[in-house]
Amino acid sequence: MQPSALTQTLRAGAIRRLPTTGRRYASGGHGPHYNEPSGWLFGEKPSPTGDKRKKEGWENIWYAGIYGGMAAISVLLYYKPDTTIQTWALQEAKARMEARGEKTDYP
Repeated sequence: MQPSALTQTLRAGAIRRLPTTGRRYASGGHGPHYNEPSGWLFGEKPSPTGDKRKKEGWENIWYAGIYGGMAAISVLLYYKPDTTIQTWALQEAKARMEARGEKTDYP
């Protein structure tokens, strides 16, 4: 059985698109790039005079976002409505008992 013209064209196109060089990198074709480990925390060498490190501009925003988000989630979880099946069943049972005229409170 002869391959169709469409099949031959697709194969030829696939062969032409194969990379002729090695692996391509996002850094423009050069090898992998990373910061060499220096042994210092976050790669920052401490000041020889003992000065406090200077914060970068994004750090305060990041701290406010992280801790503010945790506080907001804590409040939302605390006030989340109780939607468990047990709570629903208890309310349903009380409603049915009251509709029949039975007592729902036990001394």
